[in-house]
Parts: sequence; C-alpha cells; structure tokens
Amino acid sequence: MGKGSQVAARFEMSDDDFYDVVYVVEPNYAGWRLDLYLCEKIQRLSRTRAQFLIKHRVQCEKSLKPSTSVYPGLTFSLRRKVLEEPPTTDLPATVIYRDADVIAVDKPAGLPMHPTARYFKETLVARLRDMTGPGEKIDPAHRIDRETSGIVVCGNRPEVTIALKAAFADGRVHKAYLAIVEGHPDWDKCTIDAPLAVGGAVVRIKVEVNRAAGKEAVTDAECVARFDGPDGAPFSIIRARPRTGRQHQIRAHLSHVGFPLVGDKIYGPDENYFVRFTEHALDDAARARLRLPRHALHAAELELVHPTTKKILKIESPLPEDLSGFVATLKKR
Repeated sequence: MGKGSQVAARFEMSDDDFYDVVYVVEPNYAGWRLDLYLCEKIQRLSRTRAQFLIKHRVQCEKSLKPSTSVYPGLTFSLRRKVLEEPPTTDLPATVIYRDADVIAVDKPAGLPMHPTARYFKETLVARLRDMTGPGEKIDPAHRIDRETSGIVVCGNRPEVTIALKAAFADGRVHKAYLAIVEGHPDWDKCTIDAPLAVGGAVVRIKVEVNRAAGKEAVTDAECVARFDGPDGAPFSIIRARPRTGRQHQIRAHLSHVGFPLVGDKIYGPDENYFVRFTEHALDDAARARLRLPRHALHAAELELVHPTTKKILKIESPLPEDLSGFVATLKKR
C-alpha cells in the first residue's frame, strides 16, 4: 500500500451544484508540494489539473499555490461540481467486527472505496461517516477494488488509522482472498512470482507482468475446489494470499498463469469488454461470456496485531450471495 491510499478528507454540501471536500494534511505528508499532495489524494488526477484546481477551486485562510509546502494540520477545501453518479449497489456495508479502536466492514461488490471524479455520495467512505459516533473519525486503513467484495479494516481515530496503515504498508497484515476462476489448475499449491507494471495498451489501468521494469509481486495460491459448469466448462476456487500489495495483483497473477477470474472485464477473455463496459456498450454475448456482472474476488480472511491491545485479531467473511449462488450452479469434482 502506498502513501496515496491515505485519505484525510471530509465532505460538506455547499449548494445544489457544488460540494466542498475538506482536507487536513497528515504528518506523513509534511514538506510535500500541494499539487503532488492533491494528486495522491484524488485518483487519476493529473498534475496539470491539480494545479488548475489549486488556483481556481481551493479555499483556505492563507494563500496557497501549487508549489506550497504542506504541513501537518494544514486545512483547506476543494470545491467540486456535483455530477450525476453512476449506479453502485444497494447492499449495505455490514459491520463484522467493532471495538473501541478498530472497525471492520464487509464491503459489497460495486461500492467504490473513496470519492473520485465519478463517485461522491455512494462510496464506502461516505457510508462510514454515517457510522461515526462522538469522538470518532472512521477511515479505511487499506483499499480493495470497487468490484471486489469483502473485509475492509478501519481505524476509529486518526492515530489508530495511521498505525493500521503502517501495518499494511510494512506487510504485517496477512490477507487471503477467494477467487472463482476459469479452468482446473494441475497444481494444488503454487507461488506466482511475477513483477507487475501499470499501463496496458488498451486499458490504461491494466497491470501486466514485466520482468524488466515491473515491481516485485508475489502471490501464494491454493486450489481448494474444482467444479464443472452445466455446459461442461471448468471452474475452480482459489485461495490467494498476496505477499505484496500491487494494483490488481491477484487478478493479474491468476490470469498470467492461465486461470482468469470469472467476470473479469480486464484480465478475462477480452480486455475490450472493459472499454465497452465503461461506454455502456457491453452486449448480451459479452455478458454471457463473462458469466457474472463483476469479477469473482472476495477478501475473505485477515489477520493482524491489534494496534492497541497487541493481540492477534482474526476476521473472516464468507462468500457473498452472488458468488455462493454461482458456485451452487456448479458440480463439484
């Protein structure tokens, strides 16, 4: 997990057409340029666009420029235009563990983690605000993809969230995902050691194996069950334990070894499915080939040292109904 996954923002409605995103700079960003800080906080924001926003949309008690060095506690707001949001999901983010310092939720598939240019109200961060009690500031300590379901751990206070984020960044959190894939592996266990680099030829956010320029990426995979579909197509359930935390790591690694996730529009049968999906042009034939409306990946297990009690905390989440329902249509080998 990189520094860019740290989020310290709250949201205030200003009028019917705009809303204000209020940022409070965290200690780990001390000395950063303001434009680079915004690029870290807003996914896929270019530096040129960040500089425009600072000049025309940022409000603060003191004058700020793109080159301003930020410091802990610096507070400013960014005024953004309200746009119609794409549909997400009506399923709730269910609390599966909670104590005075840590809260874990089961994020439904289809719900984005953080506000972006496309999503504002319907995000996990927005829903967490509704769970906040007196003296609490609930923030996710890590992230999972929008279409991925499962466990997300949060801190109830900024100092707890910072400690949790450090644990994720340092590899001290053990995670396991369940993936429903196409095909039958000829192995029960394997380790996929394949460096990944961002930037596909068709889909810009796609990551690809690149042994020359990629960053280290290692995933331990275990085939826990094999099935045959009603049409004879082979499927398996893989338990994947990532040792590193690269973007799309499990999806890219399993596809790389020949077992793409069911429903994966980027790493599945045709990456052009993703382009057509974003253009609302995915046809019935493509949907039938994908078999599921989202990629079949679920964050199922998580183990870490509790930041306050120092005891081992284990959290589990079963397959959600859409994935367990798909498995129910299959015949186990």
